[in-house]
Amino acid sequence: MQKLVIRGGRRLEGEITVQGAKNSALPIAAATLLCDGVSRLENCPRLSDVYAACRILTNLGCHCEMQGNVVTVDASSMHASEIPEQFMCEMRSSIIFLGAVLGRMGSCTLGYPGGCELGPRPINLHLQALRRMGVKIREENGVLYCTTPNGLHGAKIHLRFPSVGATENILLAAVTASGETTITNAAREPEIVDLVCYLRACGACISGEGTGTICISGVKRLSGCTYRIMPDRIVAATWLAAVAATGGEILLRQVRCADMASILDVFEEMNCHVSAGEDSIRFHTGKNLHPVGLLKTMPYPGFPTDAQAIMMAALCRANGTTLVEETIFENRFRHVDALVKMGADIQVAGRVAAVHGVKNLHGAAVEATDLRGGAAMMIAGLCASGETIIHDVYHIDRGYETPEEVLRSIGAEIIRK
Repeated sequence: MQKLVIRGGRRLEGEITVQGAKNSALPIAAATLLCDGVSRLENCPRLSDVYAACRILTNLGCHCEMQGNVVTVDASSMHASEIPEQFMCEMRSSIIFLGAVLGRMGSCTLGYPGGCELGPRPINLHLQALRRMGVKIREENGVLYCTTPNGLHGAKIHLRFPSVGATENILLAAVTASGETTITNAAREPEIVDLVCYLRACGACISGEGTGTICISGVKRLSGCTYRIMPDRIVAATWLAAVAATGGEILLRQVRCADMASILDVFEEMNCHVSAGEDSIRFHTGKNLHPVGLLKTMPYPGFPTDAQAIMMAALCRANGTTLVEETIFENRFRHVDALVKMGADIQVAGRVAAVHGVKNLHGAAVEATDLRGGAAMMIAGLCASGETIIHDVYHIDRGYETPEEVLRSIGAEIIRK
């Protein structure tokens, strides 16, 4: 098993170009199944989750290859509609292939998705919506058998919760279904908008993305295109949190500041100075980090759950107490034990954590519990005294492209072993 070894206490400064967004690349990769011809996806991050998506596409019969940060998919030879269990277990986002396979093949057989253990993330919203669109679903021994005996058709669908995955699956099933589909209380995340922009470039008829109501008029066919994946706002937030924790300064390139408004507001409240350009952020830390009172995760445009752990790591160095309330996932404080082992003062009660800032953290041997929790440990290690060893680094590799190389480029002492 690989591990990251960090010698902390170094001020980080320099310039980083932010990678493409994992949470955009994965649903767009699934969407290529719906297209005639070749899709060329530029700015794809080289991540284990993206490689897993490519393996699913290949298993379904597509020709898929990744060269550098470009994924090319030719779905014309797709012949299968079953996603084997070993692929489903690799990542939670594998469920996003359901809507696309149904849209292309009219049937799909798959198991329940794997991924980080963040507590229950039921797919009932996905299945209920697809049933309204004409999908018949049968479950046997943990396997879902989905068919469309009369074809996919449009429907009016209201989501009880603005689920990103459910919104994406409905979109993928609806773009080539007969008739019109309306999603109310749809997820509004920028990654949803990016998926819609790709589908529209391929010939889909969609309106309302970025709002709570999305309307889709089904078309008979989509064509492949060349499309550039948006930058990853959570990765950008991670590098900012690392710089804040070490008292440094940085220029981030290839960012979309409007997508990060709730995150940048928190950094400013922490006494960090943010200068946002059209596609860049200049950032430096004030003399002391301030607490932020209450940090509450919410669906977009609120503060993202994916940034909760990384922000908590930086807030461990704040001069005061911050309450962190997690409203999205019930088990997203699994990183706290590792931070406490490194000297943090954090108390957890249910979905609320009280983070009392400390003067110093110290290095320790810890295990990454999940993707963002592992990133939080990385941030803590960068500002801690002594040596930090992070085991199970494969969790971090699911969302960060060569993080040790990126961090070394701005002055961190970090190696992979």
